[in-house]
Amino acid sequence: MGNEGFYQEYEVFSQRTDTSPLQYQFSLLAPNRELALVMAQENFMRREPAADIWVVKRSDIRKLTPEEKQSLQRLDNKEYRTTKGYGYLKKKWRQYEQEMLDEKEILSWGGMKKGD
Repeated sequence: MGNEGFYQEYEVFSQRTDTSPLQYQFSLLAPNRELALVMAQENFMRREPAADIWVVKRSDIRKLTPEEKQSLQRLDNKEYRTTKGYGYLKKKWRQYEQEMLDEKEILSWGGMKKGD
């Protein structure tokens, strides 16, 4: 009886708090699901606090095939929908507000002219 296939690869994910997203942590080898969870818990007790730990058999994780990945590419240019193009707006608004509230503008509110 050989050891081939005795150990299986598991991927470990954790949450710092109940509301935080899951984060990938590491892979481990274990003979079964229960022992993989125990090993992951032991590893985390030495590292950092965690609200939850998920252990998933690597063979149960499915990724996209090269053909399926092609379907993710955009056919049209809709970059305007992403927020990365709007970074300059904060600076523009600040500039606009400063121009709007210059000394001349403020003095005009009181009906006074500069030098009075």
